[in-house]
Amino acid sequence: MSTPSDVLVVGASAAGLSTAEALRRKGFSGGITLLGDEPHLPYDRPPLSKQVLSGAWEPDRARLRTPEALDALDVRFVLGDPASSLDPATRSVGTASGAVLRADAVVLATGARPRTVAGQAGLGGVHVLRTLGDASALRADLLGGGRVVVVGDGVLGAEVAATARGAELDVTLAGPQRAPLAAQLGPLVSGVLGELHAQRGVNLRLGTAVRGLTARDGRVSGVRLDSGEVLPADVVVVALGAIPNTDWLIGSGLRLDDGVVCDARCRAADGIYAVGDVARWYHEGLGALVRLENRTNATEQAAAVAGDVVGGERSYVPVPYFWTDQFDAKLQVHGVLAPGAEVSVVEGDVAARRFAALYERDGEVVGVLGWNMPKQARQLRQKHLVELRDLTGSHVTATEVEKADF
Repeated sequence: MSTPSDVLVVGASAAGLSTAEALRRKGFSGGITLLGDEPHLPYDRPPLSKQVLSGAWEPDRARLRTPEALDALDVRFVLGDPASSLDPATRSVGTASGAVLRADAVVLATGARPRTVAGQAGLGGVHVLRTLGDASALRADLLGGGRVVVVGDGVLGAEVAATARGAELDVTLAGPQRAPLAAQLGPLVSGVLGELHAQRGVNLRLGTAVRGLTARDGRVSGVRLDSGEVLPADVVVVALGAIPNTDWLIGSGLRLDDGVVCDARCRAADGIYAVGDVARWYHEGLGALVRLENRTNATEQAAAVAGDVVGGERSYVPVPYFWTDQFDAKLQVHGVLAPGAEVSVVEGDVAARRFAALYERDGEVVGVLGWNMPKQARQLRQKHLVELRDLTGSHVTATEVEKADF
């Protein structure tokens, strides 16, 4: 495809804004439209579970750019009007208001939405955390005090539990894993993280799945575990992961499977790209389809897509990376912390909660973790993870990906 004269970005959060900024950095002078379902200008999501939820930041501080910076970007914003349909052949997007937007290239950046539990809809005191509105509503409920139960023992659930406990609330963290982030970090580090939460006063009810919620007079009263036990609750936060926002693309002809399936250059079809949480692309280094839900990927993938739009034609092969802040612990994770990997602490001391570790499988380093050691973690990444190769143990051939007929 030749360099387009205009680009439509569907999604006005971090991935969408990063795409527009990267296009301008790479010299693109054509028209750029950012279509967003929320009425807000682009804002950052990681602070929602920490600084915004705790009250350390006013919500406006989560904005990604000042109005002046956005004006200088020369981008048309269409906000508060969700996309409802896509015609890849004409590269046109219909919206909830009935508008139709067209461009030479379309970048899908519609993100993901939170998973829910049975009986959650319409029940007072039950929250998810994805948007500024979610954060404000949850903070208002937390200010009322009472017993807080966080359903979900992954990154978001653990962060919310830490923030709520930092406000001296009665907090219980419930989920099916044996320790917080066990699937992401492995038993050694997740065990240390669990000890940290317990020492800071979080009540851990892990190892048992959540069956549903109980209610009284239209408001949540408890969380029912698979064991039959009910955890009393005045406020419940559901943090069970996210579902890519692809429903509006049903019938478009794009391949939808845990996201928008793309080739190695993040192309879902000719002139159609996907970035951020909604994109599931073929990672040539890992030999697999990959979808990453983290802030770093949103920026890096946007830059890669912008490069392809202006004619760069390079595959996107990042080293996966995420971070999390909980209490005084700052964890950085590079690479793939594969299940069953052998973990060795190479710097620092686990007991002091300041260390760096390597994750190895079959004698090869597949991941690096730093606990309050960001510099050392970066150095280990540069030493061991310059190039990713078959780290997932799950292979998808290029031929399988190309069945989508890009």
